[in-house]
Amino acid sequence: MASNRGQGGIQQLLAAEQEAQRIVNAAKNEKLARLKQAKEEADKEIAEYRAQLEYEFQKKVSESSGDSGANVKRLEQETEAKIHHLQTEAARISDDVVAMLLKYVTSVKN
Repeated sequence: MASNRGQGGIQQLLAAEQEAQRIVNAAKNEKLARLKQAKEEADKEIAEYRAQLEYEFQKKVSESSGDSGANVKRLEQETEAKIHHLQTEAARISDDVVAMLLKYVTSVKN
C-alpha cells in the first residue's frame, strides 16, 4: 500500500509538471501572438507615417516646382533690366572713357 501511495504521489507530481508545462507553453504562445500583433500594428503605423511624409514631400515639391516658372520669369525680367541699365550707363560714359584712354596712351612720361 505504501508503494501505491508513493506511486500515486509520483503520478500526481508528473501530472502537475505536465499541467505546469502546458500553462507555460500557453503563456509563451500568447506572448508570441501579442508580440506579432504589436509588430504588425507598428509596421502599419510606420507605413501610414511614411506615406504621410511622402505625400507632404511630394506636395512641397509640386508647390516649389510650380513656382519655378514664375521664378524663372522674374529672374529673366531682372536680368533684362540690369542689362539695359548697364548698356545705358556704358553709352553715357563711353565718350569720357575713350577720352581718358587716349589721354593716357598719348601722353609720354620720362
